[in-house]
Amino acid sequence: MTSETEFEQHRPRLWGIAYRMLGTRAEADDLVQEAWLRWNRASRDDIRAPEAWLVTTTTRLAIDRLRQLKTEREAYTGPWLPEPMLAETAPPADHATELASDLSVAFLAMLERMTPEERAALLLREVFDSDYGDIAQILGKSETTCRQIVSRARKHLRDGKPRIHVNAAAHANLLNQLVHAIQTQDQKTLVKLVADDATWTSDGGGRARAAKKRVIGAERIARFAVGVFRQYLGELEFRIVTVNAEPGLAIFFQGRPLSALTIRTDGRKILDVFSILNPDKLHGFDSFSAQVSQLE
Repeated sequence: MTSETEFEQHRPRLWGIAYRMLGTRAEADDLVQEAWLRWNRASRDDIRAPEAWLVTTTTRLAIDRLRQLKTEREAYTGPWLPEPMLAETAPPADHATELASDLSVAFLAMLERMTPEERAALLLREVFDSDYGDIAQILGKSETTCRQIVSRARKHLRDGKPRIHVNAAAHANLLNQLVHAIQTQDQKTLVKLVADDATWTSDGGGRARAAKKRVIGAERIARFAVGVFRQYLGELEFRIVTVNAEPGLAIFFQGRPLSALTIRTDGRKILDVFSILNPDKLHGFDSFSAQVSQLE
């Protein structure tokens, strides 16, 4: 087996780690490329377990890159959300196993509240099923310390917004109701549709008009959703798409991509809305048509 063939066997897992750690396709691509360069330069005699070596290298590179990005993301205009992966712009289907678990925008947004090491430890343990011995080797820490890091990361999730697994049909149904309420400017229905303590997070990154702070509470979200779309309703198109492995919305204004929108839900109400408007994160929107069904 050639060095390149062996690397390609593990690329899906490496890309899955990199994307979840860094939150953008370009950063993930660059990081996996760097892992390839290091793999290609390394002596095969020094690599006893190729997958472990590659996962370790990729994770450590991601931790270093996150530390470099800290200042940049702290200076980001408004909330920062990950770049969405749409059905036609996501990696090929053979990557699905590595990308399907805990890929939602809501989950990745929660990871932003953790330190790079907490994020890496949680992903390796919860998503990629690594044992604590492997995590300890990757992070260069004791198993006891790694257990503590994972415990802290889990607590961040519990104290924030716990993950709730909802089937795609219920998810899509709530998205349909959200779109209908927006299109009919039905503020009362919107209030009933979202949870009392729900949030609406918009990411414009200073490149698109967007709320610079989270909108919190059912009443405020209803007023915001009605108000922000009112002026442009006749020129908006809402399409249901797959965003980060779950139902989401692609919103177009005059035929141009405006937003990728996803929700966190318990199946009955919308708990959080995530709207990604930064055009730098909407590459590939114009390409998906065959796999998209327009909402009625």
